[in-house]
This record gives sequence, structure tokens and C-alpha cells, in this order.
Amino acid sequence: MSAVDTSTPGGSEPFAEQGPSLNDLPLRATSNRTARVIASQSGERHETPESVARGDATLAEELGLLIDGATTYAIYMLDPQGRVTIWNRGAERIKGWGEAEIIGRDFAIFYPADDIAAGRPHADLARAHACGRIEEESWRVRKDGSEFLAHVTITALHDDAGALRGFGKVIRDITQDKAAEAAIVRREHHLRSILNTVPDAMIVMNENGIVSSFSAAAELVFGYAASDVIGQNVAMLMPQTEARDHDRHLRTYRETGERHVIGNVRLERAMRNGGETFPIELAVGEASIAGERIFTGFIRDLTNRRATERRLQELQSELVHVSRVSAMGTMASTLAHEINQPLTAIANYLEAARAMIGDSPDALLSEIAEALELAAAQSLRAGAIVRRVRAFVDGGDTGFRDERLDLLVEEATSLGLLGAREAGITVATHVAPGGAMVLVDRIQIQQVLVNLIRNAIQSMAASPDKVLTIATAPERDGCMQITVADTGAGIDAAVRARLFEAFATTKEDGMGLGLSICRTIVEAHGGRIWAEGIATGGTAFHFTVPLAARPDSSETVDEGQRR
Repeated sequence: MSAVDTSTPGGSEPFAEQGPSLNDLPLRATSNRTARVIASQSGERHETPESVARGDATLAEELGLLIDGATTYAIYMLDPQGRVTIWNRGAERIKGWGEAEIIGRDFAIFYPADDIAAGRPHADLARAHACGRIEEESWRVRKDGSEFLAHVTITALHDDAGALRGFGKVIRDITQDKAAEAAIVRREHHLRSILNTVPDAMIVMNENGIVSSFSAAAELVFGYAASDVIGQNVAMLMPQTEARDHDRHLRTYRETGERHVIGNVRLERAMRNGGETFPIELAVGEASIAGERIFTGFIRDLTNRRATERRLQELQSELVHVSRVSAMGTMASTLAHEINQPLTAIANYLEAARAMIGDSPDALLSEIAEALELAAAQSLRAGAIVRRVRAFVDGGDTGFRDERLDLLVEEATSLGLLGAREAGITVATHVAPGGAMVLVDRIQIQQVLVNLIRNAIQSMAASPDKVLTIATAPERDGCMQITVADTGAGIDAAVRARLFEAFATTKEDGMGLGLSICRTIVEAHGGRIWAEGIATGGTAFHFTVPLAARPDSSETVDEGQRR
């Protein structure tokens, strides 16, 4: 580094009026007072002109060595007009110009063309003069024309009298630093985007369990905003028992190094905002950053997986049920065919016995003949029910007709109440007046009624009070409701909810198909069936059937829809 003649090409001498030569500039930059301090520290307690001169020269030399040694910084000085007066080796390395070719040139050469056109170089000097010092990051130009991002400091330099001596500039090439910072930012954004798209929740905490990071997925899983959790103990996300154990496990790990969750994948339970607990799969990793131990937990919500597993099990069970129902359908069709033949034979024998008795004047024989007629009629009715069951299983035409509801109920109860009187059961029948006509398959609806009546009789076997109620009443426009109620032990509400599912039964020897078939029949008629508990004990079964169209009504019924 050297000082050179800074006279302008036109012969002007910008520093002449200020006295000292350019060789004195480094000394002025640090002030004569500093030189005298250094001289006094070297043992020269009594200043003489010679000692001051030697001190100034030594200080200038040492300052030059110091400036040239800062090779990672471009350090140079400008006169008040912005011409380069001092140029260190760091400036040569960073900007490319040698000292001999840059001394005396206007510093605007270091700016990009757009900045020069906008007058920025001398505007920067004006700001530095006004503020004393400016610091910024901006683009600069090397000798080969390439640009680099620089950290720039411009300091206005004044002498002891306060006069402006020029400007000191310190330039550092931060292009690579900024590129490295940008790369780090890009990696952080990339990592964050990856973590934000990972469906598993991620929580980072310190060795005391205090949360420092809470991912977007964690916000969705737990229902908390990150700001609500960061700074809190992670135990807030756990049920009480697990929270207590977690703090204990962390303390044990800090004291003994014994691991409980760290490094393993475990099934645990967590707690959402609001108190709902749910199953999770938890994996925890450990890292040490700058001597600080941190833990990262990855949490997978297993709620949907468990629900899917349960649904899969339900579907498998339903598939098994469907297979059993299919097998039962085939068996029912065969049994209906086989049972119908002996029922027909029984009816024939009974009618033959009645014919053999004839019109006997004997009162006992007359009563026997009447009983035989009734038995034959019931055998034929049972045979008709069996045939209808077979037709229902086979999917054949079950024959919807307009039927009188009161007669339909009367016929069904005569079959369903067999043995009821002997069992001590009192029957109460309440049929709506008016002879309502319904559009039904008589045999199928009678099958539903008989099934409900027989179930009611069985439910009251151990009851001290045995009352069976059969009632009909208008339910809503276009429908009639039929009710079969008992005074039995009743049915639990949870069981009632699935009574009409296939293979659901409350009987030890039941197959669970009767009520399922009843539901299918009623729904095929466009009605509904349900069960209700009675406050005084027992259960009431209700089902609805459609009213027949009135003769003067233009409304028609699509039998295909009724089926």
C-alpha cells in the first residue's frame, strides 16, 4: 500500500489547502493523538519533534501492514471528490484492479451502469458525509465486468479541525455467503414443505418435554394451533395417566439413560383439544444440537385405521350372515315343500274322520266332529302359510290384495294364540272400527303377526302378570299400525337397536331369523317395524301396512313397487 500524488489531470490540488501531504493520510485516519499514545507506551515519555516523527512513521507502517493483511476485505480511501487514494491488497484480490491502475480514478467505476446513470455513487458519498457513516448491501463491478454482491461501509473521515479529508470504504464480497444463506433457506423451505405434507404429526421438544415445534399435521390431529402448544409441556397432549408417566420416563432417562419410548414405535393414547382421547402410533427420535438434547416425535392417528378395521370385521360378519341366510333360504324352501305334504295329509284324514261321524245325534260325537272341522281348517291354513313362505323364499309372486284388516288379524290370532289360555295369558284385542281395508299379502302379514304373538307368549313365560295386547289404529295418512304388546321382562335398549338384524336373538335356542324376516316382509309392503319398551314392563312391537285405495279414488298402486 502506498500514497501517491493525487493531483488532478487539470493540475488542481484538492488537498493543498488542507496542509498535510498524502503520506500523512493514514496517520490522520487514526489521529495524531493515537500515535502519541503508542509512542508513550514504547517508553518515550518526553516528546520531541524527532520522536513524534519516528512514531508517526512507525504507526503509518504498521497501519499499512494491518490494512494490507486484511485480504478478505477491500479497504480503500477516497478523496472528497471520490477519487481513489489508498488501495489495499484485499481490494486488488476482490475487485481485480492493481494499485497502480486504480489510484486516482473515480470510484464510480465500481458501480453497475444503471447505478452510475442514476447518480448513485456520489449520492452515497453525500449520504455518508451527512450521516457520518452508511452501511448497506448492494451490487458492485469487478475489473472483468462481473458483478458481485458486496457488504459496503462508507465512513466520512475528518481531521481534528472537523474538515472533511475524504472517505474510507470497506467492501466485503458476500456473494457466496448470500448464496449459502439462500441455499439454507431453500433447504429449510424444502424440508418444511416435506414435513407439512407428511400426514404424520411432528412435535419437537427439549429434554424437559417443552414443545419447540408443532407441525401443521399436528394442528389438524390435535385441534390446537401451534401457538397454543409451543412453550408448553407436551404432556398437555396426553390423558392424565400417560402425562404423569411421560414426565417420569423423561426424568428417568435424564438420570439413568434408560429408554422407554425413544427409538421405539409404540401404540399409545393421546388427547385432542376438548378432551377426546384417541389411539396413536408414536415414534420418538433423539438428537443433540450444540450440546442441547432434543426429541422429535412422529405421531400417526390410528382412529380411522381402527374404524376401518372394525368396519372390515363387520363386513366379514355380514358376509358370513348372508351366506347363512342363503343356506337357510334353500333349506326353508325344501322344508316348506316337505312339511306341506304331511299337513295336506293331516287335513285329509281329519276331513275323512269328520265325514265318518256324519250327522250323529250324539252330542259328544257332534262336538268331536266340530273339533275335527276346526283342526282340518287350521291344517289347511298352516299349509297355506308354508306355501307362502316357500314362495317368499323363492321370490315368487306373493299376491297383494285388498284385505279387511280386522279379519286378517282375527285369523292370525286364532293360529298364534294356540296354547295361550293354558299358559294363563289374558288376551286383549283392540281393533279400529270401520273395517279398514289394507293392500297386503294376507299370508305374509299373518306370518308377521303369528311370529310376534308367539314371541310375546314366550317372553311372558316367567312373568306373574301375563297380558297380551293386540291393537290396530290409523298411523298416518295412507297407513294402519298394528301393535303386539306383552308384559314380559322387556328387552334392553341396546338389544332392541339390532333386534331386526339377521341372527340377532334374545333366545337361548333362537336362530335370530324370525324378526329379520318380519322386517323384510313389512318393508316389502312399504311399511316399517320397530320395538319400544313399556314403562310398566314388557315390550311393544309395532308395524305399519298401507291402506287400500278407495273405490272412488283415481289413485292406483303399482304392485311391483309393493313387492
